[in-house]
Amino acid sequence: MTTTCPTADGPLPWDADPYTVALKAGRGPLFLRGPDGRLLPLDVERWCARADEADLAVLRRCSGAVLDIGCGPGRMVDALTRLGRPVLGIDPAPEAVNRTRRLGGPALCRSVFEPLPAEGRWGSALLLDGNIGIGGDPQALLRRVVALLAPGGLLLAEAAAADVEERLEVSLDDGRGRRGPPFPWARAGTSALRRRAGAAGWQVVEEWTAGERRFLALRAPSPLPAAARTPPRAAGAASAGSPPAR
Repeated sequence: MTTTCPTADGPLPWDADPYTVALKAGRGPLFLRGPDGRLLPLDVERWCARADEADLAVLRRCSGAVLDIGCGPGRMVDALTRLGRPVLGIDPAPEAVNRTRRLGGPALCRSVFEPLPAEGRWGSALLLDGNIGIGGDPQALLRRVVALLAPGGLLLAEAAAADVEERLEVSLDDGRGRRGPPFPWARAGTSALRRRAGAAGWQVVEEWTAGERRFLALRAPSPLPAAARTPPRAAGAASAGSPPAR
């Protein structure tokens, strides 16, 4: 596997990309750089810490076995493991998976759009820390999660703090001149996430805030037919190369 990161001195090897470097250090700075040069800060320090009270409030709402989509360095997987709950983290970034496993939690280096264990049988799924943006198409992602959960399963999703709905191409940027390759991403505030969830057949059963963080609990509709489970090409490709936002 090779991922290059342009610098003045040429490309970096995959294990020196900004996301991997930040996870290894346990801290930023790390940003999503938009096409207009805008930098959206990523909270690496929080992702690499233990689950906080806002996180635990999410986990208390979970039922059954939990799939953490874009588990990042594994704080939620770790917390659920400590609680004795069945959980699996998935993430396409090797360092994220390695870090999760070092905490003692189970994790697979896998995109959400690839085949996964126990499809159609998970009791709950997590899409936190901006991971509703995976693949650049929240509605396609929400349809995919329907196929992963058991009928009536629960999705705990975090919305953007701002009232925003946008699909854009971004790259990871360390703020010091190192930048990863571009990939599709999306941002959805509470209103946008409600709309997209409704269009994909989800029922909003709860909405709450914790500080500046916004959360929704969504009840899954009936599973989609097998033919509808294949994601659009762009969404699948983006998820394989995009960072889990934790």
